[in-house]
Amino acid sequence: MPFTIDNTILLFSLLLFIGVFTTKFSSRLGLPSLVFFIAVGMILSKFIYYDNAVITQLFGIMALIVILFEGGLQTKWQNVRVVLAPSLSLATLGVVLTTLVIGACAKYILDVTWLEGMLFGSIVGSTDAAAVFAVLGEKNIKQKLTSTLEVESGSNDPMAVFLTVSVIQLIQSPNASMFTMILSFFWQMGLGLAMGLLLGKIAVWCINKINLDSSGLYPVLAMAFAIFTYSSTSLLKGSGLLAVYVMAMWVGNADLTYRHSIFRFNEGFAWMMQILMFILLGLLVFPADLIHIIWQGMALSILLMFVARPIGVFLSTMFMNFNVKEKLLISWAGLRGAVPIVLATYPLIAGIEDGHLFFNVVFFVVLTSALIQGATISPLANLLGLSEGKKTIVPHALELVSMGKTNHEIVEIQVSENSAADGQELRQLKMPQDSLVNAIIRDQKMITPRGHTRLQAGDTLYVLARKGQTDEIKALFHEQVFLQESS
Repeated sequence: MPFTIDNTILLFSLLLFIGVFTTKFSSRLGLPSLVFFIAVGMILSKFIYYDNAVITQLFGIMALIVILFEGGLQTKWQNVRVVLAPSLSLATLGVVLTTLVIGACAKYILDVTWLEGMLFGSIVGSTDAAAVFAVLGEKNIKQKLTSTLEVESGSNDPMAVFLTVSVIQLIQSPNASMFTMILSFFWQMGLGLAMGLLLGKIAVWCINKINLDSSGLYPVLAMAFAIFTYSSTSLLKGSGLLAVYVMAMWVGNADLTYRHSIFRFNEGFAWMMQILMFILLGLLVFPADLIHIIWQGMALSILLMFVARPIGVFLSTMFMNFNVKEKLLISWAGLRGAVPIVLATYPLIAGIEDGHLFFNVVFFVVLTSALIQGATISPLANLLGLSEGKKTIVPHALELVSMGKTNHEIVEIQVSENSAADGQELRQLKMPQDSLVNAIIRDQKMITPRGHTRLQAGDTLYVLARKGQTDEIKALFHEQVFLQESS
């Protein structure tokens, strides 16, 4: 069948269908969905010849921006701040230690130079946000461990990118200055953090203040800020991926109008980009080439899972508040995914002699990591006593979607045990004029609010209020609230 425009569009739709339906099989089999996406790409490579590393790298970076933005939006600051130190230690020192150990192993197993061995270590040294977010999102592992792994995977990409680019530069220019590279690293990290915070504040202000004609434009505006954050930071030689993750965390933890629309749009968009990215990465691999590197790939994969990653975790969290069981789970949950494969395109584009060898071995390592580690995280968490049972999914959300021409919004309020409203009747609350409690969610059931309804800790209230009344409503409950939708 010739590849016309219509045929290509048909293929695109089929890929999305396959990607969506395979997620059902992956959850039932306990395997990460990325395994099936990659498998689809590898099968299609028998019928479609594709070897464009440049396009793959471009699409991969765009997909990572979307995935990191969605992951950052879902990250709660109250969970992050208690694990910030170990997460950053894992994202920096942990990556370096993992790189050194697996790089030394690669030097002998792949029979390459020391620098080329370190290049391989740099590529596979970091965990992958797309894989970690996707796998942990379906598990109910202890919150401290989940937050640690998510923040690590969202913030360790800059270190892996820096190491990969620096080693390639050393291979191509042996006289390159190490001092300049170290300064470059601190500049990238510092600027990435600063730009993420700055553009996060600007994004929140703009989204809350602008009055667009359609509610559907707010998610697009948020995504535009994410892409702009990456590109502007990268143009200034900073870490664009770190900036996107920091910016997304700021936006996700702020009082945000059209909150649910933005979150749901980005959740779906991230899934679509993840499906297409892994299928594209699978297309770039020729299965016949993997046969020739099976023993090298398996050896390096085993060493990475059982030696290099645990050494990086145990040493980088040596003085942190984690016991041995928790460190074992963190070591095992360090999934490799899209980032190592995307980084593996760097040597190909740079013309490194063993670039194709590195790409095939990295691909093999990622695939075995997803198959072995991804499928056994939950059983290991249960075995170690680090699972919290069945994950609770909030089944309710109240949205107010209109054309943005009025000045009201829905405010979501969580009543805590320390809230001033706990135990009070609704009529006792001095609500602002023209505000109205629309619904109360208690024990996953909706209660019709009446004047004599007595509030309890754990209740979720949805209040219709005028813009500008948010702070006044906050004061009644002494709790953080979230603007969900503006009308």
